[in-house]
Amino acid sequence: MDLRSIIRDVPNFPQPGILFRDITPVLEDLSALRAALAGLGDLLSAVDFDVFAAVESRGFVFGAPLALALDKRLVLCRKAGKLPCPTYGTTYALEYGEATLEMHTDSLRSTDRVVVIDDLLATGGTAAAAGELVGQAGAAVASYLFLVELCALGGRAKLTGAPVFSLVQYD
Repeated sequence: MDLRSIIRDVPNFPQPGILFRDITPVLEDLSALRAALAGLGDLLSAVDFDVFAAVESRGFVFGAPLALALDKRLVLCRKAGKLPCPTYGTTYALEYGEATLEMHTDSLRSTDRVVVIDDLLATGGTAAAAGELVGQAGAAVASYLFLVELCALGGRAKLTGAPVFSLVQYD
């Protein structure tokens, strides 16, 4: 299935001059969602890992069903203040400001090999922050996985030390 034909282009969102790649139609179409999940799973066929670290919030949408399908654990990387127990945290730059990402301190073991998963790779700040949280826990990033990659924004360059996989790429 050609997911590019289903992902919607929204010009001038969230601000003038930005072309937003909206994955909502993929989520609303069961065949497209199945194809996306199967494709993401296929990208990991040669990756040795134990855990998905899903980035809030759309990383959860793909991470949870993949964790079930591949019999892997799932941990959450959430916005600051959303997790109730002690956390690791890191603040990072966004395209339009900065944010903090957190993960429970007891979510990972030092022996875990982790796939960081999110819906979209743009500048790489959020995924790099999730990778930093994995490192704070003493675990290792086995790979980064995305449904969509906006290649022209160069986010892949920020994700060092592990392979980066994306199912759909835009220049």
